[in-house]
Amino acid sequence: MSLLARLSALIVFIFAVVAASACGGGGPETTGSGIQVVATTTQIGALTRAVAGEGVALTVLLSAGADAHDYEPSPLAAKKIAAARVILRNGLGLDDWLDSTIEGSGTKGTVVTVTDGIDLRVGDGEADPHVWHSPANAKSMVDNIVTALSEADPEHASAFAQNGESYKKTLDETDAEIRRLIDQIPSENRRVVTNHDALGYFFDRYGIVFIGAIIPTASKDAQPSAKELAELQDLIETQGVKAILAEEEVDPKVARELAEDTGVRIVEGLYADCLGEKGSGAETVDGMLLSNARKIAEALR
Repeated sequence: MSLLARLSALIVFIFAVVAASACGGGGPETTGSGIQVVATTTQIGALTRAVAGEGVALTVLLSAGADAHDYEPSPLAAKKIAAARVILRNGLGLDDWLDSTIEGSGTKGTVVTVTDGIDLRVGDGEADPHVWHSPANAKSMVDNIVTALSEADPEHASAFAQNGESYKKTLDETDAEIRRLIDQIPSENRRVVTNHDALGYFFDRYGIVFIGAIIPTASKDAQPSAKELAELQDLIETQGVKAILAEEEVDPKVARELAEDTGVRIVEGLYADCLGEKGSGAETVDGMLLSNARKIAEALR
């Protein structure tokens, strides 16, 4: 092979490695040992780890920073699903891509929707899937995970139950701390606009008034029209909105422009559709909730 040919092959290989890395080409990783469990989202993965510790072989399909709406399962993800004893999903339209993957994998694992039993917010005829933004809802998810793991692995059921109760106490403490933070905000300052409509459960629980969203759906994939942005700008000015909240997973460009045009403060780096990277302080559900609450409270006080 000529030098030019070898260099060309090397360049192709490097680009392939980079592309695979950028797209998470290694696929989802499995940690822990025990029965094989698959969780679709980062939130469910974190709650499962809180319940099971390292006592299950847990595969979380989505990585930190990824959006469940855009996810496409890899061949490795399909293999993990095929081998799983338990598959934990969010449901409510967030991880519908799982259906065809389950069907194609031929898995005999038990599929559990961990949001079952939660009192859902409904808008435009559809349930809001972002239930984890309320600690009370996260506790219900924990209970569903405990039940699912205990039925699949009765030998460790008492450990799962004990860990679940411990983490629910953590969520109660988180809830109390968030209320303390929000209570410091004058009631007239609790009016916000968001990048997209994903924080409704948080707002409902803590008494924050949601005026509108730049992307007027629960999915970040839609695009606002010029007319919608003009109407939102009018609302910001007439309703006394104090901050525009921009999530980590959504390009903040339009939010920044709207903040500049209205003179309203912008708060960036909130977590809506996923948890944060390891070391971010938002890699657990309780950590994510507190991270968001602190940024919101600081902006609105």
